[in-house]
Amino acid sequence: MEANNDLMKLIKLTGERAKLEAKANGTYVVYKDKAGKLVKEHSNGMKEILAEV
Repeated sequence: MEANNDLMKLIKLTGERAKLEAKANGTYVVYKDKAGKLVKEHSNGMKEILAEV
């Protein structure tokens, strides 16, 4: 159980780091939200829901 919590924490930190780097470089990140939809989040905070293929 502890290993699972550690893994979830690392995944969360990795996502946060990706958002910070995208903002610093003027790019975007793509991820799945809690509803399972693909989201493209731009460095200015704008979010787009992407069509699934």
